This record gives sequence, structure tokens and C-alpha cells, in this order.
Amino acid sequence: MDMDFDLVKLRTLVEVRATGSMTAAAAALGYTTGAVSQQMAALQRSVKAELLMQVGRRVQLTDAGQLLADHAVGLLALARQTEQALASLPGRPQARVLIGVFGTAAAALLPGALALVRERYPEIRLRSVEVDVDDATSAVAAGRVDLAFGVDYPQAPIPRASDVALLVLATERFSIATPAGSAAHEEPASLFDFADRPWILHPEHTAYGRAIRMACRRVDFEPQVDHSVTDTASTLSLVAAGLGIAPVTDLMLTLRREGLATVPLTDRLERTLVLAHRREPAPQPGVLAVIDAIRNSLTAGRTG
Repeated sequence: MDMDFDLVKLRTLVEVRATGSMTAAAAALGYTTGAVSQQMAALQRSVKAELLMQVGRRVQLTDAGQLLADHAVGLLALARQTEQALASLPGRPQARVLIGVFGTAAAALLPGALALVRERYPEIRLRSVEVDVDDATSAVAAGRVDLAFGVDYPQAPIPRASDVALLVLATERFSIATPAGSAAHEEPASLFDFADRPWILHPEHTAYGRAIRMACRRVDFEPQVDHSVTDTASTLSLVAAGLGIAPVTDLMLTLRREGLATVPLTDRLERTLVLAHRREPAPQPGVLAVIDAIRNSLTAGRTG
């Protein structure tokens, strides 16, 4: 049987499985929804099997689709590894590295790393694509990206994968952001001191949303969430407008400080910034160079 295992179509299939939607897969890959639909139709014709089925508003893979997607993950990872190996050969200094970022990382971490890569490794082309912060491990494991920024919380650990390593970049401690001029808490306070205030939090299905709620529950209260927002910049704008309070770290505050005051917490509420990369096979020199640049850019930022 002659089957056309086009890597572009296989990558799209894996993305459709991850997102449960052709529209979301198209947005993640930079295609139109129509292009994704055409790719999936062509792939089904090639393998002579139904790969997708509509379940409500979501798209799910059939048994054949799941089997093909499982094998596609390995093929895509091998393809990226081969590309990296070829780019590292003498006389071929055109290494290309794709890194997955989330909103705050894109604004606060990526620019410094990009600048350092250009300065130290001009032969490397570093590209970025937005990846949900909770999907950092799976994006690397599936071969969708070479590296991905993620966040690990003691109360809601990032998912682990046997073939993906998590490199610790920094640990941040949370404080509470309040509107500027608020005189409610001028000294360090506990989480419980904010039990009767309106909160602005990520939804509970996110790792961040779960982590903060669990921290509040440990000190015996349920936060009153008036606004459920996933975007950090929007959250800080709502706080500045006096619509609630929100946990923040120094990295988050790089997006906005105007109109905000911060209250240190006596409770130890922390998060760890991590960089996910494949453990096996080992990263190629191009990926290792980018990892080195990211670590050095963070060190320079802290000392600067």
C-alpha cells in the first residue's frame, strides 16, 4: 500500500488532536481553517481510513486517527532531530530552533534571549510560536517545538514526560497586586488578610488557577473571583482600575506597573520558571546554544 506520510499533514493531525478543533489547530500552525480541512481530507485519502469525527463542537480522532497520530509524534520528533543534526555539520551553520512561549515569557524573557542568540550565534535562526503554558511538556514531547517555556507550581506541578527534561530557570515569589494608593495593607500580609477582597484569577482548570486557589484553601478561605482572566496584562489593568486584587511576581510586573501597588506575602507562595527540552534523543548543538543563551540572558537581567 502506497501511503503519503507528508510531515506537514502529520503535524497538523497531531495539532488537531491536541486542540480538539481544526480552527484552533489552524491558529496554532499559522494556517487557515480551510487549509487544515484540506490537509486532513488529503491525509484520509492517502491512508484510506477515516481519521476524524465530529463530537459536538469538538473534533476527535478515530481509532485509526489515534494510531496514526501516535506514530506521527515519533516521526516529527525524529524529523526535527535530523534537521538539527544536519544543521550542525561542518559548513552548514544554519541551525533552526523553534521555541514555544506564553504571553509573559514572550514579553519578558524572549527579547533578551533573542538578542543574545543574534550576538553569540548569528548562524542560528531562532523562531517562536505561542504555546499554552500548561502544554509546554506535551508540545516538546510531540515534536511541535524544540524548546518551551513553562511554569511549575508546588500545588499544581507541570505534567512530566519521560523523554522531556525541565530545566529550572528561576524561582519567583508571589506578592499581591492592589490598586495604587490602596492603604489597606502597607505592611507584609497573609493571604487570609485578603479573604474578603474581590480577586482576579485565571480559571480553575489552569495550573495557575488551581495553584492559587489551593494556596487560599490551605489558609481556610475560598477566594471570591469576580473576574476570571487568562491574560496577565489584562489582569493587571483590571487591578489598576480598582476591580480586584491579583497575585503577581516580578516577571508579571514587567508587563505593567502603572497604577499598581504590591503587598509582600508572609505566606510562601512561589512558582518556578522552567524550560522544557527533549531528554532523548539529546539536544543538538543548535538547541544547546539557545538554552545557554536563555540562561545567560536571565542571569544578565537579574544582575542588571
